[in-house]
Amino acid sequence: MGAGPEGGARVAGSATLTGANVVTPEGVLQHGWVQVRDGLIAGTGAGAAPESGTDLDGCWLVPGFVDLHCHGGGGDSFTAADPAQARRAVAAHRAHGTTTTLASLVSAPPPELATQVRVLADLVDEGLLAGVHLEGPFLAARRCGAHDPALLRAPDAGTAQDLLDAGRGTIRMVTLAPELPGALEAVRLLTGSGVLAALGHTDAAHDDVRAAVDAGASVATHLFNGMPPLHHREPGPVGALLSDERVTAELICDLVHLHPSVVRLAADAAGPERIVLVTDAISAAAAPDGQYLLGDRPVTARDGQARLADGSLAGSTLTMDAAVRNLVRECGATITDAVAAASANPARLLGLDDRIGRIAPGMSADLVVLDRELEVVGVLVGGEPVPGAGAAQ
Repeated sequence: MGAGPEGGARVAGSATLTGANVVTPEGVLQHGWVQVRDGLIAGTGAGAAPESGTDLDGCWLVPGFVDLHCHGGGGDSFTAADPAQARRAVAAHRAHGTTTTLASLVSAPPPELATQVRVLADLVDEGLLAGVHLEGPFLAARRCGAHDPALLRAPDAGTAQDLLDAGRGTIRMVTLAPELPGALEAVRLLTGSGVLAALGHTDAAHDDVRAAVDAGASVATHLFNGMPPLHHREPGPVGALLSDERVTAELICDLVHLHPSVVRLAADAAGPERIVLVTDAISAAAAPDGQYLLGDRPVTARDGQARLADGSLAGSTLTMDAAVRNLVRECGATITDAVAAASANPARLLGLDDRIGRIAPGMSADLVVLDRELEVVGVLVGGEPVPGAGAAQ
C-alpha cells in the first residue's frame, strides 16, 4: 500500500497506519491511526499513534467496499462457470476497493444456473466470494432489461429449491418480480431459507410490491432501473420501495443509470441507512472498451457505458470507488454517508456487520486508502495489500 498519493512504504498483515482521516461509525478521526494485527483491526484513535507506522499523509482511510450486485470485471464474468475467471473478476474489483463481493448471475435455464451456482459455491466456501446473487430468471418480460426474455419464467417452489440446493447455502440474494404467479410463495421460501428476497425487473403495481415486502422482501434491485417510473397517481415499485422503511434500495451511481438529482432524491427520501451502492458491473468493468458478453448476449462497452445492440443498458462498467466519488462529488453526499452506502449498509444486509463494513477494533482489516480526490491509493484485505491497487486506473 502506498504511504500517500506519491506512494511509498507498504504494510504487511500487522502494522500501524497513521496520519489519515479515518472514517469510523462514530465519525471521522482526523489525524487518525489504525492498528492492524493478524488480519484484524486492533485499535483506532486520533492524534499521536501508540507506535510508528505507515504515514498516510492526510489520505482517507475507509472500510473495504461491499458489492451486492456484480456480474464480473477485468474482462471476466461470473457466468462463465470458470473459477479462474471468477478469481480474476474479484481481483479486478479488489484493486478498486471492493473487498467483499456477491457474484451475480443473469437469467439462464435452471440447469445452467445450477451448474454456475455449484462452481461459485466452491469459491464461497474458499472465502473468495461472500455468496451468490441470482438476478433472474423470475423476472417480468416487459422489464427484462438486458436479460433474454425467452429465458424468463414465473417462480415456482421446485425450481427455487433446486437452485438453493445447488448453492449449498451460498445463495444470499434472489431478485424476482413480485407480480408474477407464485412470487409471494417464492419470497417466503427464500426468506425462510435465510436468503434476501429482492424486487426488481418488475412491472408491478404499488400494492403488489407492498404484498411482497409484507411477505419478507427487503431489497430493491437497482431502484428506478428495470421498473416503471414514479407516477403521482400510480407510484408503482419506485414509490412502494422508496417509502417503505423495511426496504434497502440499491443505486447504480455511474451517472448513466441515474441522474444525480434522482440519486439525491432517493437518498433524501430513504435516508442514509437504507441506500446501498452497487456496481451491477459486467466483465467490461475495469477493462478496455470493446465487445463483451452478459450471459450469452453480446454487449458493447464504450465511454463508460455497456449496451446491447438495440441500445439498452446491459449492466455497467462501474467500480465501487467511482460510485463513491460520484455520490460525493456529483450527488452531494457526505463522505461518511457515501462510505456507509458502500460498506456498512450492505454488510448489515448480509448479516456480516460483525466482521466487515466498519473500522472498529475486532473487525477484519479490510481497508481502502483514498487520496484527497477519492482515488484509490491502496487496499488491504485481511491486513494484506492487494496487488495493483492504487496503480494507474
